[in-house]
Amino acid sequence: MDKSQREKEFLDSIKAHQNIIHKICFVYCRRKSDKEDLYQEIILQLWKSYPSFNNRSAFSTWMYRVALNTAITMTKKNWLFTETDKLPDISAENENMMELSEEIRILFKAISQLEKVEKAIILLWLEEKSYEEIAETIGITVKNVSVRLVRIKAKLADTIKKLQ
Repeated sequence: MDKSQREKEFLDSIKAHQNIIHKICFVYCRRKSDKEDLYQEIILQLWKSYPSFNNRSAFSTWMYRVALNTAITMTKKNWLFTETDKLPDISAENENMMELSEEIRILFKAISQLEKVEKAIILLWLEEKSYEEIAETIGITVKNVSVRLVRIKAKLADTIKKLQ
């Protein structure tokens, strides 16, 4: 495959699954500028990693793995992801989520308060990924996914009650 063909394939795949990146940026970042920075960093890391994508898993599973690892790594930087009590900024053009109901806003605010890996697990679960896919993406056992999801759901329920 030549370079232009590889670039086109990459861009088509990114375009088809860009909602994954938007969701991750939305949950891991508060400020619009941080979301934009993370989005660009995820695209860069996906491009750098693309030659190693070998179709052993679905493109979306691989994309989640790279994007989540990038988000988790980026959260270690002090300048990014400043905590705030404000509801995360939601802009339709940036998030690709036109009209969010109040319940969805509260859910995303609750998710944004989870720990880094918990955010990743619940995002994958909300995408209806199997426990096996979540385990593969995060790098934990299927049993650990099950246990963590029970705890995460309980934590979210408590947080949502407080936010309502």
